[in-house]
Parts: sequence; structure tokens; C-alpha cells
Amino acid sequence: MSEELRIPFDSETVSALWDPAADPKALLIVAHGSGAGKDHPFMSGFATVLPGLGISTLRFNFPYMDAGKKFPDRAPRAVEVWKQVREWVAENLAAGLPVFAAGKSFGGRMASAAVAEGMQTPGLVFLGYPLHAPKKTEKLRDEHLYGLDTPMLFLQGTKDPFATPQLLEDVVGKLRARAILHWIEGGDHSFKTAYSGRTVEQDGAQLAEPVLRFIDSILPTH
Repeated sequence: MSEELRIPFDSETVSALWDPAADPKALLIVAHGSGAGKDHPFMSGFATVLPGLGISTLRFNFPYMDAGKKFPDRAPRAVEVWKQVREWVAENLAAGLPVFAAGKSFGGRMASAAVAEGMQTPGLVFLGYPLHAPKKTEKLRDEHLYGLDTPMLFLQGTKDPFATPQLLEDVVGKLRARAILHWIEGGDHSFKTAYSGRTVEQDGAQLAEPVLRFIDSILPTH
């Protein structure tokens, strides 16, 4: 069972779920997408598989989600949440472990924005990067990515309306060696594939292995 936590943020707290590995080699903080919080089956499926692979996970909610609001917090506030959660995790849970940052859609984009403002992490994981709004390919959310030196893993469905494949290929190409793009064939923005027979939990769980490979590629070898 995931442990419920409250993490300080300014004068309030945000809710979180903690799933520690028995013998962890790294810790992954995971933020949710704009429409569903840390308890969503996709998030649970992803976050609860990783501890068995040696990666402790912490999922947290942005304040708007805890408050039951429909619209996400504005970027400056969401970025500040990321920074404070990251700092709290380092002080209270990490025990010296490398702390990676991941997020579903909005949560991943805000993680990258926080790194652009100085948040430290050895690697960023995007669970469906929202490169553009559906059918609005003229306005890309990529500018801040080019200034990052942090290794990045883009996990993306080939039928995701938030990232036209060729456009995302172009962005990752510009990022060169510091970015990896892993396609889920036929997957939509939630990595749902037609006729797959997978549950929502399994849609999330299938992403654990490529994330593990990415983390292993960054961790120092002994």
C-alpha cells in the first residue's frame, strides 16, 4: 500500500503518495497531468511497478487538484510546487539517492520549466509531452527545452494529438544526444492503444521498463 504524505508548500501542504523500493538505486518524483491527479489508475500503475525495479517513487498533487479545481495552477505556481517538493524529498526521503523528475503531460512540462529555473535532477522523464494543443501545431511549447543540459526521455504515443510525431522528432533532433524518444505505437495521450486489452493501470505500468533503462543509463556504474 502506498503511504500517504503531506508535503509543505508555502503556508499550506500538497498531498502525496510514497512507494519506496526495498533496496533503491534512485528516487523518481512523478507529477500528474492537468485533468487527473496522483490517484488516477494510470499514475498508480506506473508508480507502483517501479519500486519492484529498484526505483522508489513519490507522486504528488498540485494545489488545484487537492482543492478540487478544474483548471491547473498557473505555470509560476506549479513550477514553485515542483521546486519545493524536490527540496523536501531530498531532505526527507532521498537519503542521498539521485532524485529524477517525471510527469504526465502538464506535470512533465512543469518539471522541465523548474529545471530551466535551476531545479536539480540527473534526468527528466516525460510521460506524454504536450508539445502543442490539439490541432494547434503553430504554437509549440519547446523553447525552454533547448537551454537544458539535463538528459531527457520522451515517452510518447504515435497517435497523441498533443504531439505530432514529425514535430516531436524535430524537437528531439535539436536536443541531440541529451534526449531519447521512445514511441508507443498507436498510443494516444494516455498511452491507450486500440484493441490492446490493457487496463488503464497496465497502460501506465508498461512505461516502467523504458524509464528504468533511461535511469540505468545515467546512474554511475560500479
